[in-house]
Amino acid sequence: MLGQMQSQPLLISSLITHAERHHASTEIVSRRVEGDIHRSNWGQIARRARQVANALDGLHLAAGDRVATLAWNGYRHLELYFGVSGTGRVLHTLNPRLHPEQLAWIVNHADDRAVCFDMTFLPLVQAVAGKCPGVKHWVALCDADKLPADSGLPGLVSYEAWIGAQPDTYLWPDLDENSASSMCYTSGTTGNPKAALYSHRSTLLHAYGAALPDALGCSARDAILPVVPMFHVNAWGLPYSAAAVGCKLVFPGPAMDGKSVYELIEAEKVSMAAGVPTVWQMLLGHMQAGGLKFSTLKRTVIGGSACPPAMINAFHDTYGVEVLHAWGMTEMSPLGTVCTLKNAQLALSPEEQTKVRLKQGRAVYGVDMKIVDESGNELPWDGKAFGDLLVRGPWIIASYFKGEGGDPLRYDAAGKGWFPTGDVATIDADGFMQITDRSKDVIKSGGEWISSIDVENIAMAHPAVAMAACIGMKHPKWDERPIVVVVKKPGAELTREELLAFYEGKTAKWQIPDDVVFVDAIPLGATGKMQKMTLRQQLKDYVLK
Repeated sequence: MLGQMQSQPLLISSLITHAERHHASTEIVSRRVEGDIHRSNWGQIARRARQVANALDGLHLAAGDRVATLAWNGYRHLELYFGVSGTGRVLHTLNPRLHPEQLAWIVNHADDRAVCFDMTFLPLVQAVAGKCPGVKHWVALCDADKLPADSGLPGLVSYEAWIGAQPDTYLWPDLDENSASSMCYTSGTTGNPKAALYSHRSTLLHAYGAALPDALGCSARDAILPVVPMFHVNAWGLPYSAAAVGCKLVFPGPAMDGKSVYELIEAEKVSMAAGVPTVWQMLLGHMQAGGLKFSTLKRTVIGGSACPPAMINAFHDTYGVEVLHAWGMTEMSPLGTVCTLKNAQLALSPEEQTKVRLKQGRAVYGVDMKIVDESGNELPWDGKAFGDLLVRGPWIIASYFKGEGGDPLRYDAAGKGWFPTGDVATIDADGFMQITDRSKDVIKSGGEWISSIDVENIAMAHPAVAMAACIGMKHPKWDERPIVVVVKKPGAELTREELLAFYEGKTAKWQIPDDVVFVDAIPLGATGKMQKMTLRQQLKDYVLK
């Protein structure tokens, strides 16, 4: 017997329609690349998103065509979030922190047909445009009078001129909810980046799950500041959850230093902010130096990398701000767990509560997880046993775009597919998960992944290097920073400064290792693979300065 309820697809266009219908006057505040503060609202965002939709139709882009963005957090980027996906095209957010060669490869692999970019990134776009023949349309996110006279980009148009000529009426198509809506590329330990291709259904279910009280707890009473970039897994899904609940959104644009973020929080009465530990470290440093306090901030979501205990304590004890320690992955849309206390834990001592808060937290409804041993056997949730962390759910990847890397899932005895996160973790009896190690050899620096193999490959290209291993070392500001351990060829001369200079122009500056350590030999296993665990043990007393 089937239920007798209406069947309506879960579509991203329904989010902006709901926000306009029920929260039209709620503000969207953006610090622009021009430096000023721009004020919009959900009603205006919805109207301009429909203008985007008409403009895309005017380019004769097909359903499923990719439209890329290279932009900061702001109202124009938000309009593209809804205007692109709502028409059945796919929003592809590009990471401007990548090296131009990496960026060009991603644009070509994604088959992007249009690129919309903030003027901040014009030099980057100019560097990659000639290597991306598939891109037919370049759109600068600016007013018509801000367009450069000679950009070198064929047919470059300003965003405001592009959508300004379009009507603000549009009938959103009735899409299959499993249609692709957006895509993000993620770095791995081997080969080129792979793309997670999200659907309308997965995005809306994630928006529901993220907004739950025991997750991020979003409501119409909030003013939310996503410091996490909109090119980082769709700002952790916050723009979608914000539209669902109709809250105020505050965008920082390119100004993410401690002073700018603090002033925006205070001026716009922000109640919740989200970002990686590096940003909050700068914010806390600015506040501590000036003896400042928060007047409205109640909670902050910290993810991207592990949150230091001192940061949790500073927010909670000094400033009265609840830290929502979160964990997830690009392949998970990204939210997997959030560390919010259960009722019984409220009676614990402050010290015991802190121990709980340091964990990555409990699974959000929609995410199932387990830890397994090397044979795939599920391990107990006792807080002691640790194993490979596997996840499954309606907003977790089943395969990568274009089938890159083959089938990524592991299948249990019942034939259910689980995604291997690459993390090693424990889960306690209350369901709180804690990452204990990473099985991948990628390094997470300031919330950004750095491939150790990419770093090693550049070092190995130097004529004086016989072998190179890249490992991550603890860093007081960036969580981890890469160093490269090098064995020189017999008789070869090479200094630290010469090798670091060799990296210039071959990778993004923030991916260049912080130091070079010369050794006589790098430990190898029986199959000839480098044993990085042994290498880390050998360098356990090394300290990054």
